[in-house]
Amino acid sequence: MRVIEDNGMEVALEALGNSIARWTDNLFHLDTAIPGLALWRRDEPTEPTSGLYEPGICLTAQGAKRVVLGDDVYVYDAHHFLITSVDLPTVWQVLEASRERPCLGLVLKLNLREISQLMADSNLPPPRAQQSSRGMATGEVTLPLVTAFQRLLDLLAEERDIPILAPIIQREIIYRLLVGDQGARLRQIASAGSQSHQIARAIDWLKENFTRPLRIDALAAQARMSSSTFHHHFRSMTALSPLQYQKQLRLQEARRLMLAERLDAATAGFQVGYESPSQFSREYSRLFGAPPLRDITNLRQMTAGERG
Repeated sequence: MRVIEDNGMEVALEALGNSIARWTDNLFHLDTAIPGLALWRRDEPTEPTSGLYEPGICLTAQGAKRVVLGDDVYVYDAHHFLITSVDLPTVWQVLEASRERPCLGLVLKLNLREISQLMADSNLPPPRAQQSSRGMATGEVTLPLVTAFQRLLDLLAEERDIPILAPIIQREIIYRLLVGDQGARLRQIASAGSQSHQIARAIDWLKENFTRPLRIDALAAQARMSSSTFHHHFRSMTALSPLQYQKQLRLQEARRLMLAERLDAATAGFQVGYESPSQFSREYSRLFGAPPLRDITNLRQMTAGERG
């Protein structure tokens, strides 16, 4: 019986990979017509790259990817998904990919309100035990989860069906996650009044106000915690202190401004909240491995190479 199940999983993963490959032919990233669903592929391993992981589930049908959050390392592949319950600054890297067997994956954003609504509407079975309060984890990919994603991707060929059927399938996916091995993590975040929920709200505030000076006491009061308790739970969830978290948001936004809007380093640094150009350059180099001008030049060359 186990052999039949394993064969069924491999067949389902191969079909999902074929679907992703079909839609990402000659593309590295595709935001699909289904809200919140993106597909991606890489034909070779990548260098470590900084980026913000939003609340969502990341699944690879083929290949493997590594994500570093603080001192924690998460590797996910065809049999392990990555789930993120809050916005987290990370460093990611594609580990296994080739032209013959590209790394093929998808990302589905998770809406905590929809999760809360499903929890309120349903008599869910008790969640499985969970030890860590971290806002990121890997979980075991199951056949029902893969087949649900396959049905979601199948809608891309019938766009008129998306508004009606996509929300139904996404609700099924959320259900599969809530009753799976990472369900307790999502339930905790989505439960209003829980400490995890309060930290998630503080993270939302930081994301919207990262250019402003950070006052831990005020943020802790907003989360209805003492400063020490807030700091402890914030680090437990994000692997970063609030100040480190803010710094990474600032630097990643500055990088985007220089790359996409072609601002110079001093202007970008000032716009994200830095008053000292030298401090901005120093902290930028520490995070991205090169001073702003050299880093942006390298990124543009890489992008031009990919398009070519």
